[in-house]
Amino acid sequence: MICLDCFEMSVYKPVSCGLHSEYELLAMHRSRVRLSCISDDKSLQTLEGKVLDVVTREKAEYLVLETDGTEAVSIRLDRIQRLEKA
Repeated sequence: MICLDCFEMSVYKPVSCGLHSEYELLAMHRSRVRLSCISDDKSLQTLEGKVLDVVTREKAEYLVLETDGTEAVSIRLDRIQRLEKA
């Protein structure tokens, strides 16, 4: 069970090297995935799309996901709660 009220949204918590490598492989193969993540308003959000990249900016790492063929969204890695191939 995820405690959304306790989840600190501002401080980035790095993911494990193994998990980071899995995300990079998904990007390299442009894999389609379905993921659940914690949104800015602390609700659980489900997204589906093609993984484009893993990037670092502002001292945090993000998964770049193409959701509808044109829109790309960035999801902070420590906010991803579940990810599976679609």
